[in-house]
Parts: sequence; structure tokens; C-alpha cells
Amino acid sequence: MSLIAALIGRILLAVIFVVSGIGKIIDPAPAAGMLASVGLPANMALGVGIFELVAGLLLAIGLMTRLVSIVLFVYVGLTILFFHNALADPAQQVNALKNLAIMGGMLMVFAYGQMRWSYDHWRARDKVHDAELRAARAEGKVEGATAVAGDHTTTVVRDPVVEEPVVRRTIVEE
Repeated sequence: MSLIAALIGRILLAVIFVVSGIGKIIDPAPAAGMLASVGLPANMALGVGIFELVAGLLLAIGLMTRLVSIVLFVYVGLTILFFHNALADPAQQVNALKNLAIMGGMLMVFAYGQMRWSYDHWRARDKVHDAELRAARAEGKVEGATAVAGDHTTTVVRDPVVEEPVVRRTIVEE
């Protein structure tokens, strides 16, 4: 049940960034005005929209969740610093508290984001599986391997009782 809750929570956090990013991409003028009002370059609006959209999608599918969650944590913290710092205004105070809650969600994603049902988890599971396959193949190649060196032959076989390689050397007679 907690896995389902973590998945839904991660997707709901991502929706905020995806919807906001799409809005900035479709109509960057309001975001450009807000950026200019605090002294930031207005031409950053489209880039911010693309960043929010891509980061939100990565978060939703669970790709690079730890990195994305930390980057979004810093990004949301900067929005509080630049845009919602007038805490005497009740509307700005609500926005700052909402962003603090989002920052808390990003820390939760950082802590638990690579759980089952994320691309990161599947990728890590596949790496372990591939490593096990390579190890099994390597063991198969070792069994029965024979090398001739100088005046003796070395054969490596598996001893079924000990489960460790046993090296047998025989002298080659001519």
C-alpha cells in the first residue's frame, strides 16, 4: 500500500510542474513579467517553462528521481526567495507555505523516490540481473577450461562438494 501511495504522491507533485511548465510555454508573457518585476531577465520565461515541464515529466515517470527532486527542491526554494518573500501579505504567505510543502514533498521523493514502480528501480533491477547473467556465463566458461603451458596442462573444474574451483595439473608426456 505504501508503494501505491509513494507512486501517486510522486505523480501528484509532478503535475504541479507539468501544468505550470505548459502554461509558461504556451503563454510566456505573464511569467516574463514576473521575472522582470524582481530583476531577473524576462527572456528566461520560456526556458523556465521547458525546465518545469521536463523536470515534472522525469519526476512522474521516476527517471533520475533523486537528482530531479533535489533540483526541484532548490528551484522551489528560489521561488520563495524571489517571488513569495512578502510574508506580511496573506496571499504571499499562503504561496510560500505551499512551496514549503512542495519542498517537503521533494525531500520525501529524494528519500523514497527509487522505490518499485519507478524507472530508476527497474533500471537498477536490470543492472543486477545483467550482472548475475554475466557472472553465470563467466562461471560456465571457467568450468572445463584447459590451458597448455610448457610441460604441463592446467584444467579448472568445479568440485560439486566444495563449490570452489579445483586446479588439476598434469604433466604432458611426449
